[in-house]
Amino acid sequence: MNMVCCKPHHLPWKPLSPPLFPNLNDTINGKNKHPMVLTMSSSSIAGSLSDENEAGVPKGKGSGTTARGRRLLKLREEKRKREYDRLHNYPAWAKVMEDACKDDSELRAVLGDSIGNPELMRKRVEERVRKKGRDFRKSKTGSVLAYKVSFRDFNPVDSYIWFELYGSPSDRDVDLIGSVIQSWYVMGRLGAFNSSNLQLANSSMEYNPLYDADKGFKLMPSSFHDIGDVEFQDNWGRVWVDLGTSDFFAIDVLLNCLTVLSSEYLGIQQVVFGGRNMGDWEEGMTSPEYGYKYFKI
Repeated sequence: MNMVCCKPHHLPWKPLSPPLFPNLNDTINGKNKHPMVLTMSSSSIAGSLSDENEAGVPKGKGSGTTARGRRLLKLREEKRKREYDRLHNYPAWAKVMEDACKDDSELRAVLGDSIGNPELMRKRVEERVRKKGRDFRKSKTGSVLAYKVSFRDFNPVDSYIWFELYGSPSDRDVDLIGSVIQSWYVMGRLGAFNSSNLQLANSSMEYNPLYDADKGFKLMPSSFHDIGDVEFQDNWGRVWVDLGTSDFFAIDVLLNCLTVLSSEYLGIQQVVFGGRNMGDWEEGMTSPEYGYKYFKI
């Protein structure tokens, strides 16, 4: 039988390397001589801890406040002073102008960043007046092109009048057109559009013409019957009308008004008398979120 020798092999003995973490007591007492171990004196440890507060945040030096904190404090004080001056020493006329800016985009553009500074506001207004002189309130913002007029099966007692603008109207534009239509309706309701009583239309004023009031009183009145609100969807507007017994002379008066309105204040592309659906008009769509606006007659 073959026997296997289990005697262990003798390997050459080597000394172990120095410990990676020497005894802490030896390190403190100065007995540790290993070059890879860094020592820190107790005074260094104490100095490091003294540079931090209880929250572990480095302590400030000097007076205990930073330059940024002092600047913020100064800004807050200046803001409180301006607010006090605005409430107690602010000129009444400056408050009126600031309130007017909320509804007047032209005045807001004139004042610009001067709002809140009465002296600068006054200078801005004076400069604008010097530049525009007597035409300060005259700003031509309309179209240089004449609008197109067309008729599509227009029924004077039951039809829409459509307006196509160059863009979606602002609240100011809606008020302008609505005011014109409202005035037109009031005049028609009072019998203004009666071509049977145009006594002075073809008369000369050089010879003191005579007006026969009895003739005008005896004529059958010509009255505008009914009208709807002026509505807008995007750049299209419309108003429903029932001219009643008013003559077509009423349409001439309206177009004369719209001509000046378009050239001086807002541009109109075309006016259409009659028709049930123009552009992208959608019946029943009365949400302001989708561009719907109206003027109550």
